[in-house]
Amino acid sequence: MALQASSFLCASCFVSSRHQRGNIAATISLPKLRTSTLSQPKLPTRGLVEELALSNATTTTTYIEKQSNSPKNNGSDPMVIAKLYAIMEAVADRVEMHKNIGEQRNNWNILLLTSINAITLAAATMTGIAATSSIATSSIGAPMMAVKTASTLMYLSATGMLLIMNKLQPSQLVEEQRNASRFFKQLHGQIHTHVSIGNPTVVDVKEAMEKVLALDRAYPLPLIGVMLEKFPSAVEPAVWWPQQRRRKMKENNGKMDWNGWNGKLEEEMRELVGIMERNDKTDYLRLAEKAVKLNKVLALAGPLLTGLAAVGSAFAGSSSLGAWATMLGVVGGALASIVNTVEHGWQVGMVFEMYRSNAGFFRLMEESVESNLNESDVGRRENGELFEMKVALHLGRSLSELRDLAASSSMNGKAQEEFASKLF
Repeated sequence: MALQASSFLCASCFVSSRHQRGNIAATISLPKLRTSTLSQPKLPTRGLVEELALSNATTTTTYIEKQSNSPKNNGSDPMVIAKLYAIMEAVADRVEMHKNIGEQRNNWNILLLTSINAITLAAATMTGIAATSSIATSSIGAPMMAVKTASTLMYLSATGMLLIMNKLQPSQLVEEQRNASRFFKQLHGQIHTHVSIGNPTVVDVKEAMEKVLALDRAYPLPLIGVMLEKFPSAVEPAVWWPQQRRRKMKENNGKMDWNGWNGKLEEEMRELVGIMERNDKTDYLRLAEKAVKLNKVLALAGPLLTGLAAVGSAFAGSSSLGAWATMLGVVGGALASIVNTVEHGWQVGMVFEMYRSNAGFFRLMEESVESNLNESDVGRRENGELFEMKVALHLGRSLSELRDLAASSSMNGKAQEEFASKLF
């Protein structure tokens, strides 16, 4: 109203001044002012606290509805999802730890092998020089005595380093960390898949925790106290999984469902278990036994040779045992370098761990098949079609090749000589 009155007064003053000045040829047109009334905001009828409470309640309800309607977490407890994600974070951290420690222990193997061989060959050379000089001069002077003493000390140092290296087996430790990193990656993928397309429960959280702890026990990181036995008396397959549990019942809405299983598939799985037991697992255990026996011989021979070479270098050039002592000091050092190179350069410990891990893989396959077949309620089994495809992929075969292998094994009751796996 005040704006309209002001506009009217201004227009009146302008017209009166125009009549006083006289006739004006040009007509001045005034701009038209909008006379629409301004809308005033309505005051809220609720209090500010009530409005904020209503807004927060609406936002929270919308978030919960989105989470409940999400295909990833449909019908799942949010706390279960949070626990599984926490386990996934711990698993990812373990992958990185095992990878980094594996690289460090691989460096140990290379540096120790190079250092011990260099020390051994240098000591052998010094022993030969000292013996040659003593023969030429018919006496051992102070300089040659210093050379002999230095070579003896170098041999003793190499012996001590070899004892520690052979006890730890760095190449075998590296293979353990490689396997642990790979299995933790597999577990991370399994949990992620279950969270994405499954309906996880508290039982799944417990199983994931058990798998993590089983891997920690199978591949420990410390070297003192909990390190795996490097020279076991009896070779057993590696075990990195917990005990197989009974699976939970799947809903079938009252319909008769064989869950992808039939008599033919069960017979096929039984034949595959027999093939893996007779051929694959047995062969890898046999190779592992040979590898550990070879490693034992080499682990004992290396320090023994350097120790004998140290004794030979101490008596090299003497009047009574000079020739034999020199021979022992020089040849013993050379043989020790060869033995050390074969053991740690060829990574015999790593080969043993690889064979043991492969045998463990087939043991895991056998337990997975048997846990499904021993479950009388097919609703609690893993889906038969999916399980058959997983077995075929693990063995590096197509579905038709897998079925042909099982059929040829059961034909005429003859044992199948072909190995089940085509991957390794």
